[in-house]
Amino acid sequence: MTIQTRFAPSPTGYLHVGNIRTALFNYLIARKNGGKFLLRIDDTDLERSSQLFEDSIKKDLEWLGIEWDSTEKQSLRFDRYHEVLNKLKSDERLYPCFETTNELELRRKKLLNMGKPPVYDRSALNLSDEMKEKFRSEGKEPYWRFLLQQHKVQWNDQIIGNISVDLASVSDPVFVKEDGQFLYTIASVCDDIDFGITHVIRGSDHVTNTATQIQLLETMKSTIPTYGHHSLLTGLTGNNLSKRFGSLALRDLRFSGVEPMAIVSMLSALGSSKAIRIFHSFEEIYDNFELSSFSSAPTKFDPDLLHNISTKVLHSISLPTIKDDLKEIGIPENKFIPFWEMARDSITKRQDIMEIWNLCKNGPSVVELNEDTPYVKIAFELLPVPPHDEKTWKIWTDKVSEATGRKGKALFKPLRQALTGKNVGPDMSKLMPLLQKIPSL
Repeated sequence: MTIQTRFAPSPTGYLHVGNIRTALFNYLIARKNGGKFLLRIDDTDLERSSQLFEDSIKKDLEWLGIEWDSTEKQSLRFDRYHEVLNKLKSDERLYPCFETTNELELRRKKLLNMGKPPVYDRSALNLSDEMKEKFRSEGKEPYWRFLLQQHKVQWNDQIIGNISVDLASVSDPVFVKEDGQFLYTIASVCDDIDFGITHVIRGSDHVTNTATQIQLLETMKSTIPTYGHHSLLTGLTGNNLSKRFGSLALRDLRFSGVEPMAIVSMLSALGSSKAIRIFHSFEEIYDNFELSSFSSAPTKFDPDLLHNISTKVLHSISLPTIKDDLKEIGIPENKFIPFWEMARDSITKRQDIMEIWNLCKNGPSVVELNEDTPYVKIAFELLPVPPHDEKTWKIWTDKVSEATGRKGKALFKPLRQALTGKNVGPDMSKLMPLLQKIPSL
């Protein structure tokens, strides 16, 4: 059997790390087992869905290196959903309801005040044909609920283990709103059947929904996929993430300079019994990834840890991997090796590469020496004539120390500040041979 997984985002906002975690799990399962990975755009909400967000979803996945084998859009499958709805109506598993949102909310609050679960009472099943016609004549369009068989649904979850959900404690799910919009359960089940989805991995907030979907799949006499429900990511204070929680949106992390493989490395192990490791390709991850190693407990996501991992990813990137970046910013190919050996351990994001190369080409934009100006002027008079090599820095600082008596920070820090405009930075022995312009004082 060929494994077929899917990632099914709604194009109603930007993806955040929680969404990507779901996408990554499904992608890894498919690729690790030689299977297929489907990108399904869940755009049944035509009013809130937008092409802008759909394009952003695809761009985020491409940036991370997550490649899909095919794409489907639910907005193009309404005829199929109508076909299934008509079959369910004829089988008397779908029934019309006419309550307003306010009426349903009042019922819910009343049940809660009475200490009862807010489960729909199925009062619409008692409506006569005359009452239904009266509602329609008054301009009320029905919404449609699926009539659940109120028994326990059980399955062996790949992450949580054995699960049992009693559907007697669950409201009959709404499949179609009064405006005709198809909702998640019916559309998703139709798609999972038609596209041969074998494994569905998603957040633990879908557990109850999975039980209703399994019953619908059984009603439609379909094979039941293998399910896995991973923990939800939270902020450090326990707050839930959402597509509108901008600080952890993928687009913002990308613009801030976070490395894509840092996100992949972190999310492929976060919340599991395995240590977070630095990976540079998906192939490296396969042997380390096991769904059974993950916990179902909420998992805290630390942005600072992500940025630290991103820095480590950059520091461990090989020259062949970074060559295109160096070439793009205009570094001569004969300088690739010495430049990367000098710059690699001093950068925290790729944008820093351009800044260091600008320093090499043009010198510092601003130099503030203050009381050290006389000392630096003396030091510059002792600076060896170019070209410089990796021995130049030591030869020079030895001469300066002998002439001024300075040692340690008092010797080195003002010289670094004069040459680079900064108090910290690359190894000066490696930087000196690449400096094309020495500032004049």
